[in-house]
Amino acid sequence: MSATKSSLPALTLGAIGVVYGDIGTSVLYSVKEVFHAGHVVLTPENVYGVLSMFFWTLVIIVAIKYVVLVLRADNNGEGGLVAMLALASQAVKNRPQLRNGMLLVGIFGTSLFYGDGVITPAISVLSAVEGLEVVSPHTRRYVIPLTLIVLFLLFVLQKRGTGGIGRFFGPVMLAWFVAIAALGVRSIADHPDILVALSPHHALRFIWNEPVVTFIILGALILCVTGAEALYADLGHFGKRPIRLAWFAVVMPALTLNYLGQGALLLIDPEAVRNPFFMLAPPWALVPLVVLATAATVIASQALISGAFSITKQVIQLGYLPRLRIEHTSVRETGQIYIPFVNWGLFVAIVLAVVMFKSSSNLAAAYGIAVTLDMLITTVLTFFVIRYGWRYPLALCIAATGAFFVVDLSFFASNLMKLPDGGWFPLVIGGAIFTLMVTWKRGRALLGEKLHADAIDLRSFLKSVFAHLPARVDGTAVFLTAERGAVPNAMLHNLKHNKVLHEQNLFVTVRNHEVPWIGLDRRLEVEPLGHDCWQVVIHYGFKNDPDIPRALEQMRGRGCDLARMSTSYFLSRDTVVPTIGSGMAPWREKLFAQMHHNAGAAADFLKLPSNAVVELGSKIEI
Repeated sequence: MSATKSSLPALTLGAIGVVYGDIGTSVLYSVKEVFHAGHVVLTPENVYGVLSMFFWTLVIIVAIKYVVLVLRADNNGEGGLVAMLALASQAVKNRPQLRNGMLLVGIFGTSLFYGDGVITPAISVLSAVEGLEVVSPHTRRYVIPLTLIVLFLLFVLQKRGTGGIGRFFGPVMLAWFVAIAALGVRSIADHPDILVALSPHHALRFIWNEPVVTFIILGALILCVTGAEALYADLGHFGKRPIRLAWFAVVMPALTLNYLGQGALLLIDPEAVRNPFFMLAPPWALVPLVVLATAATVIASQALISGAFSITKQVIQLGYLPRLRIEHTSVRETGQIYIPFVNWGLFVAIVLAVVMFKSSSNLAAAYGIAVTLDMLITTVLTFFVIRYGWRYPLALCIAATGAFFVVDLSFFASNLMKLPDGGWFPLVIGGAIFTLMVTWKRGRALLGEKLHADAIDLRSFLKSVFAHLPARVDGTAVFLTAERGAVPNAMLHNLKHNKVLHEQNLFVTVRNHEVPWIGLDRRLEVEPLGHDCWQVVIHYGFKNDPDIPRALEQMRGRGCDLARMSTSYFLSRDTVVPTIGSGMAPWREKLFAQMHHNAGAAADFLKLPSNAVVELGSKIEI
C-alpha cells in the first residue's frame, strides 16, 4: 500500500489489521501472567498499581517511543530494524570500527526477530484456543491438537499469498478491538473506581513499596507491548499518519479499556485470575469470543510470518544470507512474497515450541528476552541516527534516547531471569541464525578476496581474444559475475568447451546497497568494452525486487538490442573447498562451504529464466 493509492481511512484500517494484530492480542495473556505467577498479592492497591503500570508502559514504550519518536527515523519512507541499521551505518560511514560494530549489533537484532517469530504465533494461538477451557474444563485435552491444526493450516495457506485474505484483516481486527473494548466497558461499569488506575501515582507507589516485585514482574509486563516493533517495520506499507491515527483513535483506547476491565473483574472476583480475559465475557459469548480471538491471533501470526519473509529478502540483499528460492504471490504487489524454506522452518520451530512448553503460561516464560533486546538495539541505533545522521546536539540526543534506554534495559534485565525457564529458546534460535549470517558474510568476503587475487583482467583478456577471434554465433550472452572488471569463469569454460563467442556479450555485476530503494534512473551503470561487449553494473536497494532481465531491458538504445535475438544467461557455479587458514575457524569454513553448496536459487532470486541458465563451475579453495 502507499498513500498515493489508498485513502487515509483505507490505510488506517489496513494498519489496524496488519500493524496492530500482535499487540492487540496481548490482552489474552498479559494480565493473567502478571498475577498468575504468585509474585503479586491480589489486593486492591496492587491491582491499581499493576493496571497503572500496564497503561503507562503502553504510553511510554509504544505511544511516545515508537509512535512519536522512532517513526520519524524513516529510511526513504521505509522502517524496520534493517532500515534503521542501514540508516545508522550510513550515519557513521566515516567511522569504520564503529560502523562494523553497529552492523554486527543490528544483524544480531535481526536474528532475534526469528526467535520472536517462533514464540509469538505459538503463544498467541495457544492462548486463544485455551479459552475453550473456560467454556468447559473437559476441552483441555484438545487445546494443543487444535492449536497445531490452526498453525498448520496457517502455514499451508502462505503459498497462496496474503492478497486474498488480507482484505479481511482490517475488518476482523477492527471487530476484535471493538469487542475487547466493549468487554472492558461492561466490567468497568460494575466497578468504575478502577479508572483511577490511569493516574501514574498508583504505578509509582507500587514501584516504591515493592521494588523487588516490580523488577520481577517486568518480565510479564512486557507482554503488553508485544509487536511494538511492527509499528516501525510496517512504516513503508502504510505511512506514519495512518499508523499513528490507528493507534490513538482505535488501538490504544481499546487496549486501555480492556486492561481496566480485567482489573475491575479481579477486584470483584479474585478467582477470575486463572483467565481474566475470557471471564470478562458472559457465558453465551464465550464460544464466539474464542472464535474471534483465534481469528485475531491467526492474523497477528500472519503479519509476523510475512515480516519474516520480507526481512529475509532484505538480509539476503545485504549479503548476510545465501540466495533462497523466493516466490511472488501477487502480480501487483512486489512485497507479497513466499519463501518456502523460511515458512516451513518457522513452522517446525513453532510446533516444537508448542509441544515443549504446552501452555501459554509456560511460553510466557520464554517470551521477552528477544523482544526487549531488539527494543534496546533499536534505541541504541536511534541515538546514532539522530546524533550523526541528523546532527542534533549531543545533550538532546542523550535526553531523547537515554530515558528509553533505561526503560528497555530494565525490562531486558528482568527478562534475563526467564533464561532457565525457557528464555534460552528464542536466544538459541537467534544465535544460530546470527552464526549463519556472519559466517556467510565473512565467507563471501574471503571468497571475494580469493577471486580478486586470481582474477584475469577483462579488458586485457578481450583484447587477446579478439586478436585471434573465435567463431561468433547469433544471440546475446549475459555473464553474471561478482567481480567487476574480471573475466567470469563461465566465459572461460564457454570458450574452452564450445570455442565460440556470442554476437553480443554483457558482463553483469549486481550491487546491493544499504538503502531501501534505488530508482530506475540509477539502476544501470554501463561501460562499453568494444566489439559489442559491455560491462554492466545493476544497482538495487535492499527492498528492491531483483529482476535481471527487466533491468537489462534498459540496454535498448545503448547499442545493445536484446529484443531481436535470443539471450543466454551464464551463471558460474563454483564449488568452495574449505582449507585451514587465518580467515575463519575450520568449522565455520566448512559451514560456509556447505551453505555455498546448498545455495542454488540464484536463478529464482534474480528472476533469470531457469531454462536459459548454464551452470558451469570450478573448485575454489578458501
